[in-house]
Amino acid sequence: MHPTLPLLKQTDFPAIARKSLTTLQVNLGYRCNQSCLHCHVNAGPNRSEEMSAETIDLILDYCRRNGVKNLDLTGGAPELNPRFRQLVTTARELDMQVIDRCNLTILNEPGQEELDAFLAAHRVEIVASLPCYLQENVDAQRGKGVYENSIAAIKKLNAVGYGHDDSGLKLNFVYNPAGASLPPSQSTLEADYTRELGKLDIIFNQLFTLTNMPIKRFGSILVSKGEFAHYMTLLRNAHLDSNLEDVMCRTLVSIDWQGYLYDCDFNQMLDLPLPLQDKSKPHLRDLMQLDLDGNPVAIADHCYGCTAGQGSSCGGALS
Repeated sequence: MHPTLPLLKQTDFPAIARKSLTTLQVNLGYRCNQSCLHCHVNAGPNRSEEMSAETIDLILDYCRRNGVKNLDLTGGAPELNPRFRQLVTTARELDMQVIDRCNLTILNEPGQEELDAFLAAHRVEIVASLPCYLQENVDAQRGKGVYENSIAAIKKLNAVGYGHDDSGLKLNFVYNPAGASLPPSQSTLEADYTRELGKLDIIFNQLFTLTNMPIKRFGSILVSKGEFAHYMTLLRNAHLDSNLEDVMCRTLVSIDWQGYLYDCDFNQMLDLPLPLQDKSKPHLRDLMQLDLDGNPVAIADHCYGCTAGQGSSCGGALS
């Protein structure tokens, strides 16, 4: 795999600083039942990295002490961590909002037969990967058979109340472009998803559009095809200063499977640690009594992926 950090380190991206921390985004491990072409985590079935019970307890302790209200769980497939359900249950007892970044097909895996009911019972918000409403596009990006598997999983979620306006159970989908291009208008594409998936009797709440980041698996593919420089020019030329106000790194901290801290999930994958005085690679235990408000954010050229065009964040378009 081609390393992309050396191509991104030299940057003129604007300096930005943090606001008050509202969200912990926790990577529970890199193991996944899929290997998607656009995956910036390079997750897959053969990855063994997994967050320990000790680190999970530390995260919950931090949330209790500091009143963090949002817990955003990701992977890999976060549900494959054997302590996933324990973490969700305890976080909900602390009255935290919990988000599960779900690849959908995990709901059909052996041992996960009751996952849909568990998520509904604990009122977990689901942000699910569904990069297109067309079978050929999904299977090309995520693997043969993934579309049908995903549709079956969505119908399970709809059956337990997800996507229904009166249930309070949020089901949001995530769209990624198939290649080296910016996402289309989020609102226009959401209308297309609603129309086309409605033909399958599927309902959902929102669509989030995310820009593909030129790192890890996708970045390496760009380098192999000789498209890396062109893609970076596309991102740079589409940069909007107005998107800087709401980029996720200003209110979110990303925690890797070992408990180390980053400004975002993308920086985690590039091993760009959160800048903290006297700490070359800060750990969550270093953050217990600290306020990050005003702390600088670690930046590189990939940050243009979040500010290009309509903007991109874990919550979709910024503008």
